[in-house]
This record gives sequence, C-alpha cells and structure tokens, in this order.
Amino acid sequence: MTGRIPEPTESPSRREPVGEARWPMAMAVVTAMVLTLLLPDDLRLAPRWVLPTVEGLLLLALVAGDPGRIDRRSTVLRGTSIALVCVLALSAVWSTAQLVDDILHGGKETSSATSLLQTGGTVWAGTVLAFSLLYFELDSGGAAARAHHMPRTPALAFPQQLNPEVADADWRPRFVDYLYLALTNATAFSPTDVMPLAPWAKIAMSVQSLGSLLILGLVVARAVNVLA
Repeated sequence: MTGRIPEPTESPSRREPVGEARWPMAMAVVTAMVLTLLLPDDLRLAPRWVLPTVEGLLLLALVAGDPGRIDRRSTVLRGTSIALVCVLALSAVWSTAQLVDDILHGGKETSSATSLLQTGGTVWAGTVLAFSLLYFELDSGGAAARAHHMPRTPALAFPQQLNPEVADADWRPRFVDYLYLALTNATAFSPTDVMPLAPWAKIAMSVQSLGSLLILGLVVARAVNVLA
C-alpha cells in the first residue's frame, strides 16, 4: 500500500520570529518621564531632569539598537532594557514611599485636597507604568526572546496560555497585556486573570499591590480629612 508522506511541521524554535512593535513600550516610557517631571521636588528620587534624561538615553539606545520591532536578541540590549525598568521601578517605589511619608507627617503636598489628589494620581499612574514595563521585560526573557520562542513554563501565565483553545497557536503576550496586568493588580490588589508563577513575579506583584493600596487608601482618607 502506498500513501502520501505528511510534510514535516515547522519546529517552534525554527518559527520565523515576529517581534512586537517598539512604539507601545516607548510611549509608556515617555509618559513615565513626563509624570516624573510633574512630581513635586521632594517626591522625586533625583533633581527634575536627571531621571528623565537617564531614561531617555536608555530608550534611545534601545530604539537605535533594535528599531521597528523588538526581535533582536543581544546581551547589551537586554542589559539596557533591564537598567531602564530598574530606574523606572526604583523611581516609582521611592515616590510612593515619599508620598506616604508626607501624608503621615503632614507635608505641604497634603494640605490641599486638589494638590493631594493630583500628586497621588501622578504617583499611582507612574507605578502602574513602571511595573507594566517591569513585567514586560522580565517575563519569559523579554520581548525579543518571546518573539523567537515561548517557554513551556512562563513566569506569568495569561488566560491564553492556561486555556490554549481561546488563542492562536502562536499567541504571544504584548505590552498591552502587561499594562492590563499592572492596572488590574493596582486596583484589585491581587491577581485577576494573570497568575504569577515565578518567585520574582509574586514578589513584584506583591510590592505593587501594597504600594497601590497605600497610595489609594491614604490619599483618599487624607483628602476626605482635608475637605472636612
């Protein structure tokens, strides 16, 4: 009996890499830089232009090294990306801690309900962007690594990975997925549909949840007290 031999299927490791567009991540960094400039002086980790300048230079290095779509695997680019998210995360955590200290000790930003809500909203939005970029960069080796190959055991498990029937076979998380994760974690103070599997992911989500709870809880309570 003769039959037709099936054509070999392409191995996932040999799949043509499809990198994510650079601009969503770049816009998030630029927005975080603007939010840093809007913060009061005593809530910033460094003088007004220092952090935005450092973040802007790191972003330019990433764009120059891997423009268009993120698919170039490089130790230098990987280190630059991690340095960028570390600066953003450290700045966000520092601003959160300083805001909490000002609220507890009656700082000048807390004397007016309007100023307090504006400052609190700026710090809160900055933490959401910083942690979304942190998740985006650390999960599964970063965007460039995900473009080439998705591990069987990711650090963050999205619904499309837990239930493959609802997604295409070559589905990859994009920046908007990590932004949604950071936003829901900051409002629900716990995982919603994305499950942290790796220890670093659990620690990062815990830190973000605690910081968001402190910001929202203390800012609202202080604002009500000032208005009263």
